[in-house]
Amino acid sequence: MVGASANPWRPSWGIFRYLRRAGCDAVPINPAAEAVDGAVAYPTLAAAVAATGGFDIVDVFRRAEACPAHAREAVDAGAAVLWLQQGIVSWEAARIAAGGGLEVAMDRCIMVDHHRFLD
Repeated sequence: MVGASANPWRPSWGIFRYLRRAGCDAVPINPAAEAVDGAVAYPTLAAAVAATGGFDIVDVFRRAEACPAHAREAVDAGAAVLWLQQGIVSWEAARIAAGGGLEVAMDRCIMVDHHRFLD
């Protein structure tokens, strides 16, 4: 999760924690954090891939203007999906990701959608 926060009052912390508790192998990407919910944080997606292996989904909790760079990172990492969290819309990031062969989810909460699949 790009932009996972170490602050338990932030939505990204809660969703990161939810994904881990749901059995997902979530990895926090945040250059300002050493750990998030007990998981080692990495400064970049490339550093996380080098340390832990590839990712199926790159979930992004960053402002829209930062998303094109993260889309490029997701393509370079060989991810299958670029997921921009609820409230984040970047058509440029979507074009980059789709052009690199990734599926794109935009302006959607991964936790809400996960709940839908469980019902």
